[in-house]
Parts: sequence; C-alpha cells; structure tokens
Amino acid sequence: MNMHTAPERYDVQAILNEKYDVYMQGVSVLYRVPRERFSGIKEYAIRLLQRRLQYEDFWAVRDVSFQVRSGEAFGIIGRNGSGKSTMLKVIARVLMPTMGRVVTRGKVAPLLELGAGFHHELTGRENVFMNSTLLGRSQKETERLMPEIIEFAEIEDFIDAPLRTYSTGMIARLGFSVASALRPDILLVDEVLSVGDSHFQEKCLARMNSFRAMGTTIIIVSHNMNTIESFCDHALWIDHGQIKSIGNVREVVAQYTG
Repeated sequence: MNMHTAPERYDVQAILNEKYDVYMQGVSVLYRVPRERFSGIKEYAIRLLQRRLQYEDFWAVRDVSFQVRSGEAFGIIGRNGSGKSTMLKVIARVLMPTMGRVVTRGKVAPLLELGAGFHHELTGRENVFMNSTLLGRSQKETERLMPEIIEFAEIEDFIDAPLRTYSTGMIARLGFSVASALRPDILLVDEVLSVGDSHFQEKCLARMNSFRAMGTTIIIVSHNMNTIESFCDHALWIDHGQIKSIGNVREVVAQYTG
C-alpha cells in the first residue's frame, strides 16, 4: 500500500476492509503561475535574480475526494484544463498534492504520456530496457518480455533502429506495449485510445479488458463518451478542478453532455 499525503487523519484499516484500491481525500493541487510571459530563460533568470517575478495562484484540483474499488473501471471526464490529468498524476505519484491524501494499494502502471520517457537517439530496443528500468523491472525480466513487447507493438523491422526514425504512431505503440507488458494492480490511462490508428486502439482496449477480467482496477481519462460508457462502471465529472458529479457512469455522462 502506498500513501501520498499531507497531514490529515484517516482510517487505513477501513480503507483496506472496504477493498478500495484508490482512495483520495480532500486532495488539492496548487500551481504558482508567473503573471507575465518571458522571451527566454535568460530574461526569466534576470527577473528571478532581481526578485521582480510576480505569481498568481492557480488551483488545478480543489478538495477532491473519491474512492475506486478493486477491479472497478472508473472514468474521469471533463473539458480540457479541468484537472483530469492532474488527478492521474497525483495517483501515479508524479505529483504531490498540496493538501489532502491519496492511498493506493498494489502496483500502479501509469499510461499518461506514451513514449514520454524515450530517448530519440537510442534504438527501440535500448528504449525498452531504459523505460522498463524506470518501471522497476530487472534486465532479466525485460529480456523475457522483449519478444512479446516487440510483437504487440508491431515494430519487428524497426526495433534496432533509432527512435528518431519512428513515426508518432510507432512510438505510441511501443510506449503502450512496454508499459502494459505486465498486468498491474492499478492501471491509469490518459487518452491512450485517442493515439494511433483504429487497429491499435482496438488492441489497447482488448488488453485493458483482459486486465480488467483478471481483477485490475482501471482509471481512464477520455473525451470519448462512448468509450467511457461502454468500459466504465462509475464516472466522475470534474470542472475547474472541482467535482461536478460522481456516480453511475450513464447518469454522469448524461449530466455532462446535457
């Protein structure tokens, strides 16, 4: 069990007894945004040294609380900039909340930005090893998974070519294949199904469905309401960093689209 916290009281045993895989309580994330634009890093550094920088507070997420049970598919919907991706990053421990608590149980696999950790001068194979290391896998484990990763990504003829020769779709396929090579306890998906061609999207969805059938908890962010309704049990609608509605997926989607 992983805890991601700012000081508040809560009952860990109650969470475990209820079999929640994700528990968010009063989570807020504050960004400090410069009031003016800069022409480059030099101008920014000069203003910083002169102590002439002025900031505005921006709450990306404000007092968000929800729970996701083990094995559940949970959708997060909302307009661009509403705080959806920020919430996934908090759950993935990429971001620390300014206030509130996040508790996750089990291994978390974040599919937030496919290929974001890749190096374009390295080959596809070298990137698989590097990215797998970041995911906590050993070299021996990655070697065992390599044939399946290459086959799923459909890049057999390019695996030893530099990543700079890959198309955007090929990088996305490789990123998804590496991140999902092993079934996690919790899978975080941020608009993965909007990347690549329809064939790749179907493969992604099929793999996610197989994980779900084996008990993986899935939290998915998407603008495709058909995907959310067909895949998820419950959903949360967030707007300007705050929850507008949460509950049955069809009811929440109806409120959002209405």
